[in-house]
Amino acid sequence: MSSPTPPRDPYAASPGPLKGRGATFNPHNRFQPSHTEAFDDGWWQEALPQRIPTQIQHETPRSALSWNHSPDLGFDRSLNPYRGCEHGCIYCYARPSHAYWDLSPGIDFETRLIAKQGMAARLREELCKPGYRCQPINLSGNTDCYQPIEAEYGTTRELLALLLECRHPVTLVTKSALILRDRDLLAALAEQRLVRVFISLTSLDNELKRTLEPRTASPAARLKTLSELAAAGIPVGALLAPVIPAINDHEIETLLERAAEAGATSASWTLLRLPREVAPLFEAWLQAHYPERAGKVMSLIRQSRGGASNDSRFGHRMRGEGIFVDMIDQRFRRAAGRLGLQRRPDQGLDIRHFRPPHRQQDLFR
Repeated sequence: MSSPTPPRDPYAASPGPLKGRGATFNPHNRFQPSHTEAFDDGWWQEALPQRIPTQIQHETPRSALSWNHSPDLGFDRSLNPYRGCEHGCIYCYARPSHAYWDLSPGIDFETRLIAKQGMAARLREELCKPGYRCQPINLSGNTDCYQPIEAEYGTTRELLALLLECRHPVTLVTKSALILRDRDLLAALAEQRLVRVFISLTSLDNELKRTLEPRTASPAARLKTLSELAAAGIPVGALLAPVIPAINDHEIETLLERAAEAGATSASWTLLRLPREVAPLFEAWLQAHYPERAGKVMSLIRQSRGGASNDSRFGHRMRGEGIFVDMIDQRFRRAAGRLGLQRRPDQGLDIRHFRPPHRQQDLFR
């Protein structure tokens, strides 16, 4: 007797943590008009696999630059070479965007990735447009541009080479040591005051990192990366993100001290955000790994978000509000001031020497 057809998403009801992955299940895609649920009807079903391979598909984007008008961000344009992120950070605010591609923000987000093809060529065309006005580009504002598949595709390096060619300023945020591969380009950009790098630091606890950010660089590797970038003359700062109540907030001072020792000259922090599907994913992660603290963590989050698990209002979404947030900010300011870490870099990036790149069809250079 043959077994019944398996559900469309065999990981929707995963019984617990999956090795090497952050999400414990695939929440329903909010754009689908209907969905299926697996249930025990007495028929035999194949056991769920505990190792889920990464799948990559390709996309040819219509434009390279993504634009925003958010007053909470320090940039109005960004480059995002990849959709989804194999780092698997359970708190990633970009997870809900995967639903636009008929994929789940859960396990799909970290296992079914989309690599954009021809990004450098597309950016070259956009930078050559007569109406383009130079301002720093963030690389990247959605998912980490140095996630593992960058080692194979090299799209981030191609983009940096183009930005160096036309003297265009760029900022980077990453939690990957792969950025050291491109220190030659970053150093050349730094010589012309065209780059600033931020290393995301979450915890010095390897066990916490393993479950919270399963496929990211270790805490020691991130500090070493920060140190080597600083030694190469590249302006580098530390981004404490996210600060999670009752999970890693006790590490703020230690993280800042270690970052300063490694060569960071600036630092900032953001509070945990739980937009849309990220909230149930994070709560499932808490129950799987910190069940004894789950109630306290969510209570503190709601106290900092006006009674809800998330507050998407501009001016509030990055920091929150209330007594707990005020305490975190005071601790951060005191420690950063003592260590000489600037809240915001004191020297802006140079936009004066931007020159549009040569078009690929130009005959004379």
